[in-house]
This record gives sequence, C-alpha cells and structure tokens, in this order.
Amino acid sequence: MTAQSQPENVRLGEDGESVVLLDQTRLPGRVEYRTVRDLKEMVEAIRTLRVRGAPAIGVFAGFCLSALARQMERAGLDTPGLLRELDRKGKILVSSRPTAVNLSWAVERMMDRASGLAGGAPEELAAALEAESRAIRREDEEMCRAIAEHGLSLLKAGDGVLTHCNAGPLATSRYGTALGPILLAGERGIPLRVFADETRPLLQGARLTAWELARAGVEVTLICDNMASMVMKNGWVQACFVGCDRVAANGDAANKIGTFGVALLARHFGIPFYVAAPLSTIDPRTPDGAHIPIEERPDREVTHVGETRIVPEGVPVFNFAFDVTPADCITGIITEKGVLRAPYGPAIAAALKA
Repeated sequence: MTAQSQPENVRLGEDGESVVLLDQTRLPGRVEYRTVRDLKEMVEAIRTLRVRGAPAIGVFAGFCLSALARQMERAGLDTPGLLRELDRKGKILVSSRPTAVNLSWAVERMMDRASGLAGGAPEELAAALEAESRAIRREDEEMCRAIAEHGLSLLKAGDGVLTHCNAGPLATSRYGTALGPILLAGERGIPLRVFADETRPLLQGARLTAWELARAGVEVTLICDNMASMVMKNGWVQACFVGCDRVAANGDAANKIGTFGVALLARHFGIPFYVAAPLSTIDPRTPDGAHIPIEERPDREVTHVGETRIVPEGVPVFNFAFDVTPADCITGIITEKGVLRAPYGPAIAAALKA
C-alpha cells in the first residue's frame, strides 16, 4: 500500500451537483462514503469532522461551491442571483470552522473566479467553478508531493519520527503534509519508525494516522499523548513532524491541541520540530499566533467515550481544538517551495512572493 493507493477522501459527484466524502468519523472500523448535496449537509460534514484536515477542508469547500453553483444553474437562476446566493453560502461554509485558513482561502479563490465571470452566462460560470475546484484539488496533490520531497531530505534511514494528530492523505489530497515524507520514504524503501500520538480527545492519531501508516506498510507504534517525553528521553525520536491549520505571518503555527507540548518537549531534548504545510495554510493577514481564532468544540467530546460518560456530571470542561506553537519552537516550516527557516517573517514573505 502506497500513498497513491490510499482511499480517495473527497471528490465531486458524477452528477456535478454533489460531493462525495470518505466519512472519517467511521474510521478505522468502516470505510464508508457519504454524498452531500445541500449546504446544511456540507456544513455538518465539516463541523462533525466527517471531512477534516486543513487542506482537505479547502478542497471540499471548492467542490461544495462548484456543486451548489451547478444546482442553481440547472434550476434556472440567472447570473446575478447565482452570484449572490453563492456568496451567501460561501460565507456560511467559512463560518463552520474558524481556525483552518484553507477553508476561507478556497472559498475566496472560488468567489474571485466567479466574480470574474459576472457578465457571463450561468452555465459558463458553473463550468468555470467546476474547473477551478478540480484545479484546487490537483494543485494540493502537487504541493503535497513537493512537501514530501523536501521533508524527506531532512530524514535518514532508521530515524524515529514522532507525529501528533493526522496530516496524511486523509487530511489532504495525496501523501499529506507531515506524513508525506514518511510515506514517500516507504515507497523508496527507506526504513523509518513512527511514533503516533493518540491525540485526545478525538483520537485522530490512533484512528487515522495509525490506520494510514499501517496500510502503507510503515512501522508505526501508537503512544498515549503523555508518553511522548518517554520515547524522546529514550532516544527513539530523531525528528518531530506535524501538520497545521494556520501559520501566522511571523511563523507561529496553530495545530491540534497538544502540539505545543510536543514542541516544548522536542526543544528540551534537542530534537528538531518541523511544521509541514502548503503555502495556502500561511495567512499573511494574521500577524502572530495571538490573532489566530481557536475553535472550541462540544464538551461531550471530552466527557464521553462513545456512549459512556467518563466525567462526573457538572464538572466544567475545556475543549480547545487547537493550540499555537510559537515560531521560536519550530526548527523549520516545510512548504512546497522548500524548508523555511527563522527568521520566519522575511522567509514567509519571500516564499509567498516567489
């Protein structure tokens, strides 16, 4: 099993009016696809993490707007009305998850394309948006492959890699970001050993990362989140690779809750800590991590395991979905244009202009 043969996570429906997604809430027990057609279903898929991972959410959003535009065109809506409705629905999509910048980036890109065709026929607009959504998907796959190549240059045979949350093919189009170098190493016969944090409370590491790597034939060991210090202390980890949902202009990076703790441990033990992300995940409008909105999710994700309550009634719960790792804890940011190094402000600005 290679990165190229991993299940496709998101695609435009054959009718052009729907989006088909691999329901990640069912993994690893079941590989189940769902078809969404209306805005309510699309928003629900994002909020409930049926589709998740910053790049994958962006790809999904592009397909959603394409499908909605096609529906409206076939229903006979004229171009001005189509544009108004598309703008309204795009804003609702963006509001479904606030931290991952790829979501708003993809919606803005689709709306920019639509606005450029304000004088055209509805069918022309719908066709252009379908082409744009497919381009977003294709470009994401190309970016992930480039990130995999750059990231692999930082590793050598026999290295142990620790990762937190899930940043593989499920979270992107192919290869992934943080898992891309690992999967590429496997394809080339370069042995690596991966330690996957379980990633409480939704267990993306246990359910998704371990599943992807095991299917790809990568040696992976699952660890509880609070075991990371032990495997580092034992000398089993030579690098940490994580993905992210937003990188600020100064290099601060928001990723799944618990990532900052891993970065602090890595710094203590002298282990390089890398953030892997396409340039579309960098938000130059966000000056630093303090300005990144942090999503808070329902208490039930923490208070229950399945249907079983594990927390006494009435005990308050924090359930922040993300934390921010400061730039000074990051060894390098791996992008499709290479590995960015501190000082990140100038490096990011140059990469975005290149």
